[in-house]
Amino acid sequence: MVSFEDMKLEEGSPIYLQIIHHLKMGIAAGTVQDGEELPSRRTLSALLGVNPNTIQKAFRILEEEGLIVSHVGAKSFVSVTREQVQRLEQQLPDTHARQFIKQMQAMGLSCTQVVGLVERLWKEEV
Repeated sequence: MVSFEDMKLEEGSPIYLQIIHHLKMGIAAGTVQDGEELPSRRTLSALLGVNPNTIQKAFRILEEEGLIVSHVGAKSFVSVTREQVQRLEQQLPDTHARQFIKQMQAMGLSCTQVVGLVERLWKEEV
């Protein structure tokens, strides 16, 4: 079963998007596999302490994106192809890197300064 135990909700981002991102990160990282069962909407709602409609919205979007399958009154499962996994493996790092770069540019840092910062922090294993 897909775990949401380690998911920490963050301020400033809609919860349904955080749920979607959590699942996509798991798929890209290989910790969530095709065919894995998802917690029920009610269980996940209680675990995260959020409105069941929030979970429903996240699951609906994931279904529309073709990453999960659900049946009325039945369980939901991850349903991804190798191509979808490869797309997530490429898109997610690109998206995070672009956001980081924009933030560093907004702070006036040069590429050299940012690379030095990343190398220093990487060695510290943040």
